[in-house]
Amino acid sequence: MDITSASTVSAAVSSASNAAPGTTSQAASLLVLRKALDVQQAGALALLDALPPQPALATEGSLGRNLNTYA
Repeated sequence: MDITSASTVSAAVSSASNAAPGTTSQAASLLVLRKALDVQQAGALALLDALPPQPALATEGSLGRNLNTYA
């Protein structure tokens, strides 16, 4: 799995910021920024999906059901 670094997004943001408002280059820069953000979102979702499921809590027995704390 290839996950792009934050430098891609930083470069796209700076490119979009430096373009003159209302120009074709600004529109292109914003499209590149959106694509970079979409790629990072997909990478983050893939990482979250790769996490193992949480173990189930104990429902019977004395271990894992009670927590005694003292302040």
